Amino acid sequence: MDKAQSNIDVFEMQAEICKTLANSTRLRILHALRGGEKSVGELTDLLDLRQSNLSQHLSIMRQAQILKTRKQGSNIYYSVAYPKINMACDLVRELLIESLGRRQELSKNLAAQISQK
Repeated sequence: MDKAQSNIDVFEMQAEICKTLANSTRLRILHALRGGEKSVGELTDLLDLRQSNLSQHLSIMRQAQILKTRKQGSNIYYSVAYPKINMACDLVRELLIESLGRRQELSKNLAAQISQK
């Protein structure tokens, strides 16, 4: 496989991960798993979701290899497969917070200019 094809493959994989994470419920699941693995029951209670809905999201995230599982008895425990995923989400959140701050500052400046006229 040449380097150009390898780069295309990595971009395709990146797009799949981004598509999977482009859902607020899945981002909430990731956030809930920051402290370590949790069972489906724990996640259901923590996130106040129906188990069927949660299971669909968990399945999608597992297929995208964002989450990994461990079975103990009749319980399945989910955890984040790669901690760097949390770092990437944190970076996006920081950018959004900065952007919101700039927007608020611009709005405040605009309001001040309007009131001076």
